[in-house]
Amino acid sequence: MDVSGLVWAGTLVALTAVLLVDLLIIGRRPHEPSVRESSLWVAFYVGLALLFGAGVWLTSGASAAGQFYTGWLTEYSLSVDNLFVFVIIMARFGVPRQYQQKVLLVGIVLALVMRGGFIAAGAALISQFSWVFYIFGAFLIYTAVNLARQGEPDEDEFSENLLIRWSRRALPISKGYDDAKLITHENGRRLFTPMLIVMIAIGTTDLIFALDSIPAIFGITQEPYLVFTANVFALMGLRQLYFLLGGLLDRLIYLSYGLAVVLGFIGVKLVLEALADNNLPFINGGEHVGWAPHIPIWLSLLVIIGTLGVATAASLIKSARDRRRELADARR
Repeated sequence: MDVSGLVWAGTLVALTAVLLVDLLIIGRRPHEPSVRESSLWVAFYVGLALLFGAGVWLTSGASAAGQFYTGWLTEYSLSVDNLFVFVIIMARFGVPRQYQQKVLLVGIVLALVMRGGFIAAGAALISQFSWVFYIFGAFLIYTAVNLARQGEPDEDEFSENLLIRWSRRALPISKGYDDAKLITHENGRRLFTPMLIVMIAIGTTDLIFALDSIPAIFGITQEPYLVFTANVFALMGLRQLYFLLGGLLDRLIYLSYGLAVVLGFIGVKLVLEALADNNLPFINGGEHVGWAPHIPIWLSLLVIIGTLGVATAASLIKSARDRRRELADARR
C-alpha cells in the first residue's frame, strides 16, 4: 500500500473525532449504559470497521482488505480477553458502575497511545531486520503455551504489580471515590482518590497486553497503516462491549484456549515467513529455506474465525450444561 501523508492525517483526525464524542458523552453524563445503548454503539463500531475495510478493498484491493479484516478480528478477540482483567480490576478496587465508563475510556486512550508507539517501533525493526520475525514468532508461541496452561484469570490470581503497590504506599489516597475525580479534599487536605490507582492498574495492564497484540498483528500484515487502523477499530467500542457482555464474560470459559490456538498459529506463521526470507548465516547457511510455505491471508482468516467460533460455542454449551446441573442439584 502507498498511503500518503494526507490519508494518514485524515484517518487520525476522523478517529480522534470519534473518541472526542465518547469523551463528551461520558463527561456530560457519567452512567451505566443500558443493554440497548451498548448494543447500538457496538453495532456502530463494528459497522464502521466493516465499512473501513470495504474502503480499503476499493482503494487497495482484496488482499489489503483481507489483511485488515484478519488483523481487526484478531485484535478484537484479544481485546475481549482483556475485558476479563478489566472486570477483575473493577471488582478489586470497588469502582462504582456509573464511573466505570470513564476508567475504560481512559484505559482505551492509554492503550492507543502505547500501541501507537509499539507499532512505530515494530515497523522500524521489521524494515531494518527481517530476522525480528523469529523473535516475534517465538514470543507468540511462548505466550500461547502460557495462556493455554493458565486459562482465564480470576480475582484470586490477580496480583498488584510493583507500580500499583508503590503508589498505594507513597501517595496520599482517600478512602472513598469522589464522583469520578482523581483528586479530592478531606479535612483541608488534598488527596488522590482510589480512581488514580485504578487508572495505574488499567494502564500497566494495557502495556502488558500491547506486548502480545502487536507481534500478533505484524504476523498478519506488515503495513503500518493497516496495523494501526486494525488496532484502533478493535479498541473503539470496547467500553460499550464491556457493559454489553456483562456476565457473559464468565461463560466464555474456553476463550483463552481459542486465543492460545490463534496466537500459536500466528507465531508458527511468523517463523515460517522468517525461514522463507532467511538471511541469518547460522540458519541454512544464510540462504532462504525453500520448504517453508507462505500461509495465505484467506487461510489465516479461516483459521482464526473457525477457532474463535468453536471456542465460543463450546464455552456457551459448557456453561449452559453447568447451569442446568446446578439447578438440578438445588432442587434435590
